[in-house]
Amino acid sequence: MATNYIKTMKDLEASTYGGRSGVGGNSLLKSAGAVAGLHTGHGGAESLGTGTTAASGLSSLYNLVYGKKVWSMLNQEVNALAMLPKRPYTSSGWRIMTDRPEGGSGSTFTVSAANTGASANASGGATPRFDKIGGVAENAKLGTDLVAIAPSYTTLYTSPKTIAHMFEFSELALEMAKIDDGVGDLRALIREDMGKHHAETQNKMLLMPLEHYDVTNDGSDDAAKKVDATANYTSLMKIVSSSAELHDMQAASMFDDSSSTVLIDQLVKLYGNSDRQLSGGAANASFLDSQVDYGAGYASGDARPLTLTILNAMLRSLRENGGSPKVILTGYDTIQHLGDLLQSQERFLDRKEIIPTHGGVRGVKGTEVGFRVATYYDIPLIPCKDMPKTGNGSNKLSDMLILDTDHLWLSVLKPTQYFEDGIDNGNPFGVGTLGNQAMYRTIAETGCSFFKGQGKITNITSA
Repeated sequence: MATNYIKTMKDLEASTYGGRSGVGGNSLLKSAGAVAGLHTGHGGAESLGTGTTAASGLSSLYNLVYGKKVWSMLNQEVNALAMLPKRPYTSSGWRIMTDRPEGGSGSTFTVSAANTGASANASGGATPRFDKIGGVAENAKLGTDLVAIAPSYTTLYTSPKTIAHMFEFSELALEMAKIDDGVGDLRALIREDMGKHHAETQNKMLLMPLEHYDVTNDGSDDAAKKVDATANYTSLMKIVSSSAELHDMQAASMFDDSSSTVLIDQLVKLYGNSDRQLSGGAANASFLDSQVDYGAGYASGDARPLTLTILNAMLRSLRENGGSPKVILTGYDTIQHLGDLLQSQERFLDRKEIIPTHGGVRGVKGTEVGFRVATYYDIPLIPCKDMPKTGNGSNKLSDMLILDTDHLWLSVLKPTQYFEDGIDNGNPFGVGTLGNQAMYRTIAETGCSFFKGQGKITNITSA
């Protein structure tokens, strides 16, 4: 029995952790940073000593062993990327109706109570007479009593964006990782970590702040030194914006070229359309404008505390515009603040089970498929670490994106693929080194077909 061997502390260690006293080594203790027989604990190689004492002479007998698992110290959550519906890239453009046949382009059907036309038959246009919007007399005359009307259309287009990350590992590194207490399969390790980075980078692109579209490498207004972000995915922060927001951000000197009355194309141009460009230095409202609430402006002192009234007003405005909010994307800090606001009123965030879909196929309800998130009026609150904090105030909270994902998507031309070549594949000449090269590549781009149904709340604080 094991008790026959428990005569010393060394025997107890051997009985507890495996192995007999004096027989072989103790791999478990070794992994924990202790070696059976020496009985001298240490906290790392730096504590072993380098002097001339007797104890320091034992340093070469210690062998720190590191586990094969690599633990990430980083939050690599990619909720913005995961949240967006994925569609196959079947066309580069889409058509948009920008105006009703009559009644304007606003959230409501606009009519005039007065005869503002040249004749009593004023119909069509942005403000038709209320009695001339379709009701006609018996045997009405075509072209006189009944005139032809038509909606206004425009087209938007985009180009696929190629997102790629390449890495390499030598033949020697692959082999040495298998011995000397290495990580084992180096290829699998770095492939997993680079795959996470590839996804995290795309997530960051989707939440790129507007300010990053208008910067220079040296802080000057030199157009030749402008940073070009057009090769990235179009950011949700740019899609869900407005000419008024861009104007007030410029007025608050939040862009490098704040002195100009004309904003640069990569900041203004969206899907081939430049209607958000300022007109004479003033905002130019258009169908591209989303519902954006940033308070009175972006000047210093204009930031305001987030309240339930602000959020409720946004939800009401989006529904009045014809939108149907499906998700609220924001930072962890804003979700906490929202929870505090509700708790103070003895109200609480509900929980909702989310069942993901893929390729139009809906998942099956179950513990392995669905996950539970906080909701506000049944709208899921999705936290995202990369959410910007737009504004000039202190104690800033993360922005809030209130999105109708029926009209917002990621068009995928080529899904994420992994490529590898090199000496392990018998082709060192293909990579030009005695090693291996690998790459992750995704080809896709964001799209939106209804801008007024998308909302954003910025310039908010916790107090």
